[in-house]
Amino acid sequence: MQGVWGKILCVDLTSRTSHIEAIDEKLYEQYLGGAGLAAKLLYDRTDEKTAPLGPDNPLIAFTGPFTGTKVPSTSRHHIVAISPLTGILGETNVGGSWSVHFKQTGYDGLIITGRADSPVYLWIHDNGVEIRDADPIWGKDSYESAAWVKKETTNKATVSVIGQAGEKQVLIAGIPHIGHIVRSAARTGLGAVMGSKNLKAVAVYGCKKINVSDADGLSKDVRSKLRHINKATETFRKYGTSGGIDNYEKIGNFPIKNWHGSRWEGAKKISGVAMHDTILIGRKACLNCPIACGRHIKISQSPYGPMEGEGPEYESIGTLGGECMVDDLAAICKANQLCNQYGLDTISTGATIAFAMEAYEKGLITTKDTDGVVLEWGSGKALVAMVHQIGRQEGLGILLGQGSKKMALALGKNAEEFAVHVKGLEPSAHDPRRFFSQALSYGTAARGACHNASWSHPYELAMNMPEIGVDTPGDPYEIEGKAKFTASFQDMNCFYDALVICRFTQVGKAVTMTDTVRWFNLATGLNFDVNKAMEVGERIFTLKRMFNTRLGISRKDDSLPPRFLTLNRKGKELTTKLPPMEQLLSDYYHYRQWTREGIPSKNKLKSLGIMA
Repeated sequence: MQGVWGKILCVDLTSRTSHIEAIDEKLYEQYLGGAGLAAKLLYDRTDEKTAPLGPDNPLIAFTGPFTGTKVPSTSRHHIVAISPLTGILGETNVGGSWSVHFKQTGYDGLIITGRADSPVYLWIHDNGVEIRDADPIWGKDSYESAAWVKKETTNKATVSVIGQAGEKQVLIAGIPHIGHIVRSAARTGLGAVMGSKNLKAVAVYGCKKINVSDADGLSKDVRSKLRHINKATETFRKYGTSGGIDNYEKIGNFPIKNWHGSRWEGAKKISGVAMHDTILIGRKACLNCPIACGRHIKISQSPYGPMEGEGPEYESIGTLGGECMVDDLAAICKANQLCNQYGLDTISTGATIAFAMEAYEKGLITTKDTDGVVLEWGSGKALVAMVHQIGRQEGLGILLGQGSKKMALALGKNAEEFAVHVKGLEPSAHDPRRFFSQALSYGTAARGACHNASWSHPYELAMNMPEIGVDTPGDPYEIEGKAKFTASFQDMNCFYDALVICRFTQVGKAVTMTDTVRWFNLATGLNFDVNKAMEVGERIFTLKRMFNTRLGISRKDDSLPPRFLTLNRKGKELTTKLPPMEQLLSDYYHYRQWTREGIPSKNKLKSLGIMA
């Protein structure tokens, strides 16, 4: 198999040593790389006794066979560990430039274990790895820390780094990656895992050439598609990921008022179109990505001071804005900037603040708890203040930093009724009452309420993928066939996450599944077809499920929060239908060949080669 090095770098921070491990060829063919091999390695190196914030919890980063090739939109990697937020599989996917620079040092993956006795950072380059002192930047934010690390290594490096939130082991802490742009591995609290290891940063830069099976053929094939990719994604390029907010609010797919609201005029003020027309001054792209969905914004004057840098993406606007009813772009941009500086997941941060606003409204929280901050809906001032409190672990921020599930348990009374999460993870900004495949995927996704596990809602809205049996957009509320529909996209996107390639290449059929498999064969020298690719995706998805069932996950955990199952929204073009989760789950388990309790059957595990 070409396109990979066949080896991983293993670092033990306790002993401050490192070694190289070879990966068996069969494992590459079964799991490819990225999310696949990362999950497999985590499964093999942990058990139900492994503590999320203990030294034995491996932090694993893995690239894929597409990383560093000519295939567009593939400068991504996957990071996994046991999540301190949820206690189950923690995983996050991030773009930028770190993956390419790391792979060019000669490794496919990185496994970090142990705990250093003082703050350190890793410097990985062509000649190996160095474990260096990070004490001068402990306590600094991610931007300051990355700048310091680059001065100590090379300005060409990309730095994955934690801010104060990760250092303090805040359960919703992420890992910003700072190179020519800023991208964050935000979900499931893996920044806290870095903090628990006394690991401040991992800087990478390499120049080694990555060999693929048919470099000329791959380059020629990719070039033939670039014009189509540019045309299909031009709206994303112009307005970013938040360009469709107006429409999503109209059809009921946008989160409003902690998922309680139905209609909100404020959505127009914070959309990608509004950003484009007011504060956008440029676009940013991950390495080798023609889509360039990243936003570069500038605000000269605001109550929060001047700002210039990374603008918020759709999910950040949905949670920091829509869920909190904040229609002030400047406040959202400031909160987004602070999340990057402190190293916080914008989705969990915005969602938990929205939960706190509702708790304040219901009298479960008062200004005594918030250090005087009035947690009213729509208050940009309160939003920014709460992000500061979470990042600094002050006041109510100590509780907010544990996520909405643990915060609800601490508040007691009826707080659990309006705490919106699945398996402890707050949902991204897509409403499962609008797309039933999204409801089913939220319930069954390995890390919790994750839209990216299936990314099926665009295919219930307007898109198709005939190669996997979806010839026309699916009916969002049709129950019959929903299990196959949802599982197919979960499997397909597990294959994508093993390669690793961005979801947005699917927009407008810029890149089809057939294109992706063909490029995979040209890169690796293997001879996959779509069915084989889907089998790999199913193997990865099923392995993740086995990881979680080992930790006690079953049908009891696969449901949605009460708000999604009981609250009808009112308004023109809004459905009053609610997802029938029990029927959806029964159909889904049957299709997957899992038991009624949601455990993969032995026959299914044998057929996928997961067990003998």
